[in-house]
Amino acid sequence: MTKLEQIEKSVTELDKHEFEAFSAWFEALQAERWDRQMETDAASGKLDHFAEEALADFRAGKTRPL
Repeated sequence: MTKLEQIEKSVTELDKHEFEAFSAWFEALQAERWDRQMETDAASGKLDHFAEEALADFRAGKTRPL
């Protein structure tokens, strides 16, 4: 049995309260990893083209107020 299969089996065996706690933990873990990746991408300039494109659209009048 692979590690993933073991995890899947364990998760399916959780009771309601354990599953809710696991779900909250897992959601927080995903958010933390996403934040870390965004910070890394922003620091490396990987997202710069998105900002440049948005600013170009704004300057060209292709945007509207929210």
